[in-house]
Amino acid sequence: MIKGTDVTLRGLSKRFGKVWALKGLDLEVQAGELVAFLGPSGCGKTTTLLLIAGIYRPTTGEIHFGERRVDHLHPKDRDVGMVFQSYALYPHLTLFENIAFPLRLKKVPDAEVKSRVQSTADLLGIGHILNRRPAQVSGGQQQRAALARALVKEPQLLLLDEPLSNLDAQIRLSARAEIRRLQRDLGVTAILVTHDQAEALAMADRVAVFSTGELQQFATPDELYRKPKNTFVASFVGAPPMNLIEGVFKERAFEAGGFRQGLEGPHPQGQGWLGIRPEDIELRAEGTPATVLVVEPLGREALVMVESGGVRLQVLVPAEAKPAPDQQIHLHLPAEKLHYFDRTGTRVGP
Repeated sequence: MIKGTDVTLRGLSKRFGKVWALKGLDLEVQAGELVAFLGPSGCGKTTTLLLIAGIYRPTTGEIHFGERRVDHLHPKDRDVGMVFQSYALYPHLTLFENIAFPLRLKKVPDAEVKSRVQSTADLLGIGHILNRRPAQVSGGQQQRAALARALVKEPQLLLLDEPLSNLDAQIRLSARAEIRRLQRDLGVTAILVTHDQAEALAMADRVAVFSTGELQQFATPDELYRKPKNTFVASFVGAPPMNLIEGVFKERAFEAGGFRQGLEGPHPQGQGWLGIRPEDIELRAEGTPATVLVVEPLGREALVMVESGGVRLQVLVPAEAKPAPDQQIHLHLPAEKLHYFDRTGTRVGP
């Protein structure tokens, strides 16, 4: 088993000209943990990964692997394995030589190279095709070869830069389960960069959500989904995303135009946002009146767009219970499923 390392980032920032791609990041990854960096394009997640790898040098801040500070070290001295989005395999070399490449650089003896490449390739299910070149194998097999190349040198830290984005949807599902199993079995610390929230939530022990170069929330997948720290996380994590209604919190109700929702217990006052997940809204015989605008069948479920008092909401219902377009229905928003955010978009309450 590979012994993974803790990774600590302290005040990490990166500036390109006048643009701050990353601003004052503090983050700790535990040894043997798989952490996902999640966010839209340009949010700072890949910049952070490349700073950890040593491809970029930080403008400010420190990077520590365990007790060792590494932000001044060359990438080859950081004991890191990296898998790129494009796989970056050499087209003129066989899979064997691609996987062996980092060992050749270290001048590892040929017998050991052969043994380590074969055992790593067998672990990933490509040991029988090592004599082929990248163009002669499938995208999934290329992805495994790139992963084998990163693992063959037994790194303390595995960095994955959107490694599944070039795969077909069906292969992607099996590949993410395979990477997760392998990472746990080996005990290597891993950091995954992705814009796919389903991928992040399925694979990671914890997820760091980025926006505009700043960390928005770092938590387990369950906590991100059930207790988003702000409206950005609430809208970014979840498919379909959380309904967010801008309006005014009053003494016992929330109002937005003609929409009114009664409230129980402690809640904010004044301008803010009321949030509720589409699957938490119930269709009832009585409740808040609404008109069905669009119905999207999703197989065993249906996504229903409704309008109530000028506010549009998405509702996820079982396929057999879906209403018809233009139908008049009633909604129930359970009090325990409501999320409150103040005027700045920050979560209020538990």
